[in-house]
Amino acid sequence: MNAKRARHAAALALEGLIVVALLLLFFLRVPQVAGRSMEPQLYGGEHVLINTLSYDVRIGPWRVAHLRDVRHGDVVAFVHDTGGDAEIYLKRVIGTPGDVISFDRGSVILNGRRLAESYAIRQDGPTLASRIVGPHELFVLGDNRAESDDSRTFGTIAESDVIGRAALIVWPPGRARPIR
Repeated sequence: MNAKRARHAAALALEGLIVVALLLLFFLRVPQVAGRSMEPQLYGGEHVLINTLSYDVRIGPWRVAHLRDVRHGDVVAFVHDTGGDAEIYLKRVIGTPGDVISFDRGSVILNGRRLAESYAIRQDGPTLASRIVGPHELFVLGDNRAESDDSRTFGTIAESDVIGRAALIVWPPGRARPIR
């Protein structure tokens, strides 16, 4: 009887591992954070769970179903071409299609109003002219503006480049928590 229970427990454990592997393969990603651009929210070396079903259900390059729009304040993972190499970046969405964005001595002006950003640190001080976020585009910034390569330098990103929403820090265990 114990051997039968052991086989059953092993079969359940194997099935569980297969389900986790399939989830990680198709719906979740766990990249490691590089750099300081999202401090203090995310630190270099941490591993973040990316929910690839936050916005769309995709099969290869085709969008099968749209689940919800990307929202202001979401921390998204997206593919960015850095001169021949595609990398996964994590940044906060500041502007969505149709938004007007400018900068006044480092402060973000969104649709004519100064954006209250409790998450942003080390804002650098440039004043930049207004720009309108185009259809199917997003304007993204790092929370640590002085250390961030973001839409101020490379422009808006295509919504189709978004892999998913950064949902939670999974490693190290002492920092495990949802991403706000």
